[in-house]
Amino acid sequence: MTVAFERVVPVLRMSDVAATKRFYCDYLGCTVDWQEGDGDRPVYLQVSRDDLVLQLSSHHGDGTPGTAVIIYIDDLAALHRELHEAEYPFLSPGIEPHGGGHVMTLLDPASNLLRFFERIPV
Repeated sequence: MTVAFERVVPVLRMSDVAATKRFYCDYLGCTVDWQEGDGDRPVYLQVSRDDLVLQLSSHHGDGTPGTAVIIYIDDLAALHRELHEAEYPFLSPGIEPHGGGHVMTLLDPASNLLRFFERIPV
């Protein structure tokens, strides 16, 4: 029997649930798939957009603020335009050449780095 991996879903640390939802949903265009916990209790939730799936947690020991995640994308320029049209005053990301492609880095409210990477066809 061969083992087949299906998907990797990173768990990122968060501290401010409202700021996290504003970043991931209002700015990045994700949807909250589900949420456990509310109020003063620890919160664990999942956001997604197309094939991008991330889980965010305020539980002690889940994730570390400042984690970096690479997200491969096929039209970085379109996402860049979309984000610049969004009303989110905290970021104004640029696109830079990097390792055989282009990258745009976003910093979420818990200082996690989301590196959107588009390969340059050879």
